[in-house]
Amino acid sequence: MFKALQETIMAEYSGQRAKNDVAEIIQFHRIQASPGLRAAAHSLCRKLEEMGIAAEVLSYPANDRTSYWGSRQFQEWEATAGALHLVAPEDQARKLADYSESKTALIQRSAPVKDWQGEVVLLEDGEEQAEYEGLDVTGKLVMTRGDIDRVRELAVTQRGAAGILFDGMHEQPPVYERIDHPDLLRYTSFWWRPGDRLCWGFVVSPRVGEQLRKLIKSRRAEGKPALQVTASVASRLYDGELEVLSALIPGQTDDEVVLVAHLCHPQPSANDNGSGSAALVEMARTLSRLLKEGFLARPRRGIRLLWVPEMTGSFAYLAGNPERIPHMVAGVNLDMVGENQEACGSVFVIESPPAAMASFAPDLLVRMREELLTGAKSPGGSASYAPFRHAVTPFSGGSDHYVFSDPSVGVPMPMLIQWPDKYWHTSGDTLDKVDARMLGIIGGLATTYAYFLANAGDAEARWLGQEMSARFRARLARDVQAVVTDALVLPDAGKVALSWQRLERQMTFLVDRCREAMATLLRLAPGETSLVQGLQDDTVQAGAAELARVRGLFESRIRELGGASLVPPAVEPSEWDLEAATWVPERKFPGPVAVGAHMSRLGAEDREKWRKWLKEHRVEYGATTTQADYWVDGRRSVAEIVDLVECETGLRCPEVLVEHFHLLEQLGLMGLRQVQPQAA
Repeated sequence: MFKALQETIMAEYSGQRAKNDVAEIIQFHRIQASPGLRAAAHSLCRKLEEMGIAAEVLSYPANDRTSYWGSRQFQEWEATAGALHLVAPEDQARKLADYSESKTALIQRSAPVKDWQGEVVLLEDGEEQAEYEGLDVTGKLVMTRGDIDRVRELAVTQRGAAGILFDGMHEQPPVYERIDHPDLLRYTSFWWRPGDRLCWGFVVSPRVGEQLRKLIKSRRAEGKPALQVTASVASRLYDGELEVLSALIPGQTDDEVVLVAHLCHPQPSANDNGSGSAALVEMARTLSRLLKEGFLARPRRGIRLLWVPEMTGSFAYLAGNPERIPHMVAGVNLDMVGENQEACGSVFVIESPPAAMASFAPDLLVRMREELLTGAKSPGGSASYAPFRHAVTPFSGGSDHYVFSDPSVGVPMPMLIQWPDKYWHTSGDTLDKVDARMLGIIGGLATTYAYFLANAGDAEARWLGQEMSARFRARLARDVQAVVTDALVLPDAGKVALSWQRLERQMTFLVDRCREAMATLLRLAPGETSLVQGLQDDTVQAGAAELARVRGLFESRIRELGGASLVPPAVEPSEWDLEAATWVPERKFPGPVAVGAHMSRLGAEDREKWRKWLKEHRVEYGATTTQADYWVDGRRSVAEIVDLVECETGLRCPEVLVEHFHLLEQLGLMGLRQVQPQAA
């Protein structure tokens, strides 16, 4: 159904050309809402126009008064110079950071400062009030590895520090730790909100940071004067513009398949996300040539390519073009697709859309990738397998697909990414870490997917429906067997019965999600209602058959343990479960919401209370709340959302979700209606 198409596209798509485009993109310092991002967008626009592709650079206001749905905007920023020098003690005098040498040496969006000289005060992380007791930071440069926003609030806003010196580094054990990057600089940025006290800051490497920390501590122990530094930053913040580059390969109708890559980040940021942006350019070139030469027919639907500032640009484009959204049948997000896996320690991942946005898209991508899992031969030569690492994961978010895949937007969008990456958000994300071969594999896959969906009709929908059905059955058997494996060694009959109850609920969830995914085939073939109904009926029957297959195993195990029934003992609901049943969250606008960008709306006391709570529940909050927001439809209670999130993520967090929706209400991001809980 798609193999000939894939062979045609893979033969034309050039990973080396895409890498050449990465080399051009990384010449620009591409901070969101900046002259560098604008220049990069216009440069790519000219390249596309030279290929004969219709393209335009769209501009949206960038200021601290504008919001696109729940996304608060910010002012444009430009920097032309910035340097930090250690001047005392004289025997240690040297340059510590220089924006002209590395754009990551400056904390992005730093305010201007001229010929400043002052003392360096050392903080371990500076995130707690107690660390500042007896410490005078007024008018000084504070050195930290902690959260920049938190340190800025405590040291700059509350205590009058002049600026921040940052020597932190990401860690992703076991792939990499701080010690693995002694000489790299971490991409760090201020995100200003109305009323913030502006400051400036610099970034040094872990090696330089350790040297400075030892020097500061030794001089303090010896009673010697503190380190003195000088700083200058030439920059400005102002009301400006945020650019989105849009290109269209037209179809026969107004419907579109949407491909997204974020263009922003500091120079060079080659893999993140020069690689995704370049992969889209090569996709445009490949499709344009194949269409012009007659190797491909004009598709039924258009193919829309978007180069955006990450997430904020997606919000701006969607909020600014609401009439286009109903025509977007599906999409894919390309983020960090060019990694040399050996250099970066990465894996090629297909991340599925959230369960609330079930669709045909992930199964199609996975099936198409299976055709590329060849090249390495077994010792006997009878089998072939992938010469690269690969995986399929559930939704986690963190990039532009998180905006499109919100059910209130309704564009199912998997993400193609390589993760983790040792050099992510560091000055080491350079062109030598980009692999033309992986760009060709992932870019060619995305191009095949885009054209297939753009041209799909009844025959393609029928094939894809059968593919989805087969994959669902295999997934069902695997998931059920995993539960059986764990349940049949439980030493208590009540726990076995509880496991059966959970399996029944999980089965209902999986069947429902598959039925919803089957329904999206009608976006490709509106006349195939009988096909979809038949597939949905088969899905229900497959779920029932799988439960019937293992029911006897559970019953036997319960009898062995002296039990009599699959019905588990009654369990009193927790106070948080009861509380969750009394609230129904309601959206105020389309799209997801990011709590962090809105916390400044709270008073200092409330902000501190929520900060402590969020820190205490950091893991559960990060793993469940975005998915919870997606389930909000104005009818479901928080208790129902708790159940759905548990089925999706495996985590049951009624306290976290109740408090989360109360926080959203307090921030004005969602409504929260109290109801009388329904009787069980």
